[in-house]
Amino acid sequence: MSHRLVPLIALALLSCKGGDHEHENAPPPQPNATEPGPSTTKLASPDPALRARAKELANKYIIVDGHIDVPYRLGASKNDKGEITEDISKRTEKGDFDYPRARAGGLDAPFMSIYVPAKYQKDGGAKKFADSLIDMVMSFEKKWPDKFKIARSPAEVRSNFGKGLISLPMGMENGAPIGDDLKNIAYFYERGIRYITLTHSKDNLISDSSYDTSATWKGLSPFGRKVVEEMNRVGIMIDISHVSDNSFYQVLDITKVPVIASHSSARQFTVDFERNMSDEMIEAIKENGGVVMINFGSTFINDESRRYFDRQRNAMMAYAWKKKIPRDDPKMKEFVKEWVKGNPPKFATVKDVADHIDRVVKFAGVDHVGFGSDFDGVGDSLPVGLKDVSQYPNLIAELLARGYSETDIEKMASGNLLRVWAAVENHAKKGFNTPGPKGPVPEVRTD
Repeated sequence: MSHRLVPLIALALLSCKGGDHEHENAPPPQPNATEPGPSTTKLASPDPALRARAKELANKYIIVDGHIDVPYRLGASKNDKGEITEDISKRTEKGDFDYPRARAGGLDAPFMSIYVPAKYQKDGGAKKFADSLIDMVMSFEKKWPDKFKIARSPAEVRSNFGKGLISLPMGMENGAPIGDDLKNIAYFYERGIRYITLTHSKDNLISDSSYDTSATWKGLSPFGRKVVEEMNRVGIMIDISHVSDNSFYQVLDITKVPVIASHSSARQFTVDFERNMSDEMIEAIKENGGVVMINFGSTFINDESRRYFDRQRNAMMAYAWKKKIPRDDPKMKEFVKEWVKGNPPKFATVKDVADHIDRVVKFAGVDHVGFGSDFDGVGDSLPVGLKDVSQYPNLIAELLARGYSETDIEKMASGNLLRVWAAVENHAKKGFNTPGPKGPVPEVRTD
């Protein structure tokens, strides 16, 4: 994710290392950007029949999104009393996700990202922060039981789909909350976490980050190797988004089960952007049996977009330095507004996103690709036609136009991820009595 939809996120970027959240190197808000929603952006295909077919398939099949940053977004919206000020059961004015828009787009199982910023690696508050976001997601089910339900297994996702409920599986973005204690892996499993992104924007105790040039461990740390083994044992999917290339290959050498890239795209289209996956890595994912879930953010999709937002960020930094003003100075907001007038935003398109899917299919096949939008995590950098969760049918229409079959669409939308999740779950069940830091693997809950 890239966060974030906090006030003046653009200004917050001035204090961030490139790629640190605020995280996926999120661009600033674009003052002239259109309000997201199906009524204000062009559909991917001009063919009404394809549009109708895409909408039909979006409703017919489960759509799983590997990474949506709703919890962090809502946490940032709290008022002075610590109360969340947005009601996602209704249409919200901010952000990319809420219940009505999810329903409009056919989204059935968005993985709620329990995003833990790298700063918590230093102050020791990572576990507490992760727990607070997990508690928040749990509260959605309690507040709106007719709309949302936590999902801890593929079976629960399917059951919830049959009941007309949106599933809320959870993935933890950054392994920092594990600390140096392997027992915390089973702890977070019991709390509902079903994948863990090993690191984020900085090297941590587990792994080197693709955004950090330090290369502290030259890949995984000795502890990180044990983390991979314990995640296999407990039944938590390993997410290799954000890790360095060395870490990626070392994970594949150790793991006994398929892995996921919950929100990564193809490096072929974004030269030297290590956060995305090379063709060789995509091929390795195929051999592993895993899945690459495509990130929708324009800076992940299109080099021109990356260059545009880099220029904008550099202009902001230069202005702040010249005027000797802090990043939250009102003058900065006015500067961004004027800068954008003379430099219109460069957004990717639905076709560009489909190109990344094509690339993964070329090197791994249709069984190894999925959707990992990073909605609510990449600021205002989302492609035209994919501005929020109501617009998955636009992407499906484009895929249909390219000749993908209904079976292919089902695999991309959810089948591939659910297959990997089940494989990880089944591996853990087979090793149920294998000794570990916390004894037997917890049973998969079905309630």
